[in-house]
Amino acid sequence: MKSMYVCQECGYKTTKWLGKCPECGKWNSLIEEVIEKNNKQRLNSFDKLDVYKIDNITVDIQEDRFSSGFLELDRVLGGGFVKGSLVLIGGEPGIGKSTLLLQVASILANNKDVLYISGEEGINQLRLRAKRLNASEKINVLTETNFDIIEQYLEAKKPEFIIIDSIQTMFSSDFSSAPGSVSQVREITLRLMRIAKKYNITTVIVGHVTKDGLIAGPRVLEHMVDCVLYFEGERFNTFRIIRAYKNRFGPTNELGIFEMSDNGLLEIDDASRLFLDDNINSEGRAIFVGIEGTRPLVLEIQALTSTTQFGTPRRTVTGVDYNRCMMLCAVLEKKIGIPLGLQDIYINVIGGFKISETAADLAIISSIASSYKNIPIGNIVLIGEVGLGGEIRGVSNVQRRINEAKKLGFETVIIPKKNIDSIKDTYNIQIIGMNYVSEVLNYIF
Repeated sequence: MKSMYVCQECGYKTTKWLGKCPECGKWNSLIEEVIEKNNKQRLNSFDKLDVYKIDNITVDIQEDRFSSGFLELDRVLGGGFVKGSLVLIGGEPGIGKSTLLLQVASILANNKDVLYISGEEGINQLRLRAKRLNASEKINVLTETNFDIIEQYLEAKKPEFIIIDSIQTMFSSDFSSAPGSVSQVREITLRLMRIAKKYNITTVIVGHVTKDGLIAGPRVLEHMVDCVLYFEGERFNTFRIIRAYKNRFGPTNELGIFEMSDNGLLEIDDASRLFLDDNINSEGRAIFVGIEGTRPLVLEIQALTSTTQFGTPRRTVTGVDYNRCMMLCAVLEKKIGIPLGLQDIYINVIGGFKISETAADLAIISSIASSYKNIPIGNIVLIGEVGLGGEIRGVSNVQRRINEAKKLGFETVIIPKKNIDSIKDTYNIQIIGMNYVSEVLNYIF
């Protein structure tokens, strides 16, 4: 019997205890774990190995995929679950991970053998939640945390779809460490992956997250699985967003939007209307059309400026990059002449949405100017990246952004002049191309 000290953050191993992990820099993260010796004999022959030529392997993507029952989730997965795949889903406590998967299991149980393995809830608790969600009675439920027993059951019954809720509650008697430790999570995930690939069983794992928002356990966990999904949203906000951060069978730039209700999660078809207020004719508000994967979203950006009461003005930003907003404030001061040095500035994206693309620069800078001048922008959509010289640079997917703005009834769209030539049809909406921020602000105000 041999023991090692294993970092619970990154999986670093050492024979001696250290106060600080030399790999990830975390303090007091090394825990002693007993490493069991494997007494099984090594195979001396590879005659039983099946080796294939890739040209001889036929794949029918229609047969190898099946729908989850939610179009929004299928969009993120790239068209649905792939048979034999291992999917990891993480998110904050209470965000709705178990609710979503129980609803998925309820839909799939009508034509598939579904097994829901819960290590966090008892049978009675799971039944209460299933009753609240009107879940199907065809779901097979197993409440067990000993993975050695679960593994034997899976190999004997071979269900078509498995949900593990959650991986941090599972343990194997081969290791003396506690459930949720690096060794336990890594070993159980490896054995789950072997079962999923061997018997072509689609497996979904629920993972806890740390205070930094990362999935708890070793980083190798995310490398082993085929797909990593993150469930995002405020606990006190009804809207939920699911994103793919890794997907071997589809894109990673898609997102699905849900709304939490008393009867579970509901899909949102027209997401753009969620982030818009009927009263947009007030100062400090700007409308922007973003692109998330293949989906255009109309978002409202709000800004508020007020004279500071202290020596150093406050800068509070929610939903957009802080450093980018500070750069845009500098452009307003230097190139436009708006004095923001004595102004507290607050910037927010309505609905808790997070914008990562630079095409929102023009909307952000216009909302700040609108709040400072106390003049509303009006029924205008602003799209464009802003450079340090105050110039407006071109963006991608302009046609799709304009189509979405038109669909929601906007009358005017201001875009970079470089993108004017790429517009094929105006769709009876006024499209204005401009080169500099000063031209935009002169037009608006």
